Amino acid sequence: MAHINENYLKLAAGYLFPEIGRRVNAYAANNPEVDIIRLGIGDVVKGIPRPMVDAMKNAMEEMAHDESFQGYPPDQGQEWLREAIVENDFQSRGIHLDVDEIFVSDGAKCDSGNIQEIFGQECKIALTDPVYPVYCDSNVMAGRTGNSRDGRYDGLIYLPCTEENQFNPPFPKEHADVIYLCSPNNPTGTVMTTEVLREWIAYAKREKAVILFDAAYEGYITDSSIPHSIYEVEGGREVAIEFRSFSKSAGFTGIRCGYTVVPKDIVGYTQAGDSVDLHRLWARRHSTKFNGVAYPVQRGAQAVYSAEGQVAIKALINFYLENATIMRKELTKAGIEVYGGEHAPYLWLKTPSNWDSWEFFDYLLEKTHVVGTPGAGFGSAGEGYFRLSAFNHRDKIEQAMERISKLDMDQ
Repeated sequence: MAHINENYLKLAAGYLFPEIGRRVNAYAANNPEVDIIRLGIGDVVKGIPRPMVDAMKNAMEEMAHDESFQGYPPDQGQEWLREAIVENDFQSRGIHLDVDEIFVSDGAKCDSGNIQEIFGQECKIALTDPVYPVYCDSNVMAGRTGNSRDGRYDGLIYLPCTEENQFNPPFPKEHADVIYLCSPNNPTGTVMTTEVLREWIAYAKREKAVILFDAAYEGYITDSSIPHSIYEVEGGREVAIEFRSFSKSAGFTGIRCGYTVVPKDIVGYTQAGDSVDLHRLWARRHSTKFNGVAYPVQRGAQAVYSAEGQVAIKALINFYLENATIMRKELTKAGIEVYGGEHAPYLWLKTPSNWDSWEFFDYLLEKTHVVGTPGAGFGSAGEGYFRLSAFNHRDKIEQAMERISKLDMDQ
């Protein structure tokens, strides 16, 4: 008898974004005449910039010739890409990393979900609330939680991020072994300062904990005082693993490429209390279970760091940030409380008239044909909030804001 992993039965019926897609598709099928504007899922809409496209085209041409053909890629990624990452993303900010501390992958989502495999089953996991669902669901699947009660799983430590704490997670009231942090934050769009990160690093050192730091949106930070990497803060490389992505900065959502940084300084512990190098464990997991990123995609990622590539991605990021600025202005004029959208492509709205977030989702879809993401889908502390994405064409952003501005928010 093939028994199943019953931990999967604890999960909500569907992952958040497919569930939104199901509802929107059903509405569209029943209302084929309406123009639906999608500001829900964070998928880019602008084409991949020309320097990256040209690099990938050239790489594909190389694959057609025996003398330049590339077979299986190196497990951790091509050395020339990892060298470019170290030089441009870290050395330029005064951070020392070795090339072999970089693990090129198909994106931050997979790695932030899979990283839990190198930690013990008994580890206590701390999550911000609201939270990117992958952090939570991957630990549910692995069996580190009990059942869900009122949107929270027994066995997980939740760190509520609210208006009162400026959406900065409070320290756990009990010991945590592994802590997920994200800055710029998805879904709230808020950022963590150097001082806040310094306090979390001190906590992790004191508790012998590991921070899993998601920096997938660091390219959107506009304030030079805000860290792009947790390694900019002293002691970060001793306690933190960092996740990065080319998806939102370089428009790579359709081809998938990112990387994870596992410094050699960071350790976990055996049941006997002996320290073990986490870099070695992740390298073993990565080489066993990951196929590697295609050669043309890695050439495209390398082109991100060319002079032309840097100009192109800055223009891309600025476009989406300008969208976010327009949205903040118009939503505020409409009387809606708005957070985020300054260092991130996401805006976190307080739902008007005490609506719950799924009620507001339905109201917005019905009255304006605009799709967003209910805050409750990110955790119980997200109830009463709503996420809008700045990833759309300018005319669609302007149309969406015009429609929302005409709503009666006091119903």
